[in-house]
Amino acid sequence: MEADRSEALPTARRPHRLAGGQPGLLEPGASTDPYRLRLYRILRTDFPLGYDPGLGAWLLSRYADVALALTDPRFTGYPRDGAPRGPVPAPLGLCRGSLVCTPLPGSGTDRIPGSTPATASAVERAAYVLARRIAGRDQADLVGEFCRWLPAGLSSPRLKALVRTGGGAADCARHTGLRERALASFLANMLDDPDLLAAVAGGRGPGAGAGPGAEAGTGMLLDRAWTETLRRDPPVQIVLRRTRTEVRVSGGTLPAGAPVACLVGAAGRDPARFAAPDRFDPLRADADPLLTGPAGCPAALLGRLEAEQGLRALLTAMPGIRWADGFRPASSGVLTRGPRALLVRPS
Repeated sequence: MEADRSEALPTARRPHRLAGGQPGLLEPGASTDPYRLRLYRILRTDFPLGYDPGLGAWLLSRYADVALALTDPRFTGYPRDGAPRGPVPAPLGLCRGSLVCTPLPGSGTDRIPGSTPATASAVERAAYVLARRIAGRDQADLVGEFCRWLPAGLSSPRLKALVRTGGGAADCARHTGLRERALASFLANMLDDPDLLAAVAGGRGPGAGAGPGAEAGTGMLLDRAWTETLRRDPPVQIVLRRTRTEVRVSGGTLPAGAPVACLVGAAGRDPARFAAPDRFDPLRADADPLLTGPAGCPAALLGRLEAEQGLRALLTAMPGIRWADGFRPASSGVLTRGPRALLVRPS
């Protein structure tokens, strides 16, 4: 069982407690780092079901309870977040839960299902242009100079036409802030592991040596690293749902018609579900696709393409890329979350 050592933290870093000792999710200091504050840990261990007046919702923090709320038809979309209603996939990861969320146009025969050669080519071109722009510098911030521009800089006429249609795919493709945060978290995790970078740069992956299977193996490794990033460092930390009827969860019973905040950031690091949950491990045996969101969502597909092509472009333009001297990435946010900066030495 996890021990609550929050009292050993400096006062400024202790989670603010509500009546009864429950940590306040939106209280001062909580958004700085709910992981280091042990806010999520305290909620999972001591308050698996509690009401947060600031958020106006019941909190679920254990993986089993969050998974139930995301998949069980006794839960529905929360009206104020535009989520679908009824037993349909909940908005999660990069998905905004559009009622008419449609796949990107194309045959769906690419390695990333639902993507097309034209889409992948547009992402690849944009990534290489951005990478070459910063390759000759002594230092660069990948958040401000790469992650912010890759999702917004796609110039494919087909993607522009997609946005102009006003449909569900357009809505997903238009909002780039979450893809920016997800891409930044993905790059931070990969840059933190030189062995992973070397495997990608050398065209290696799980079970792939030199030869025709190398590229497929690298693609599999990148897919797993992307899935692992969305588990360990989700860009959306909270997904709102509502109960249709009374629902029993591990901490008690939710009343009918109750707003429920699924703490995805806490569930993804639940030690009852994931071994060594704080560790970034693309090869983990207990990977779970639930936390990546609906498989066919255009935003999720674009996010995966941007992560894969973005990292490949950076490694091609800057084979010796590494953290700037003395720099360590730090994320912030408790509603949406991602690194504030990624300072690197391009060579």
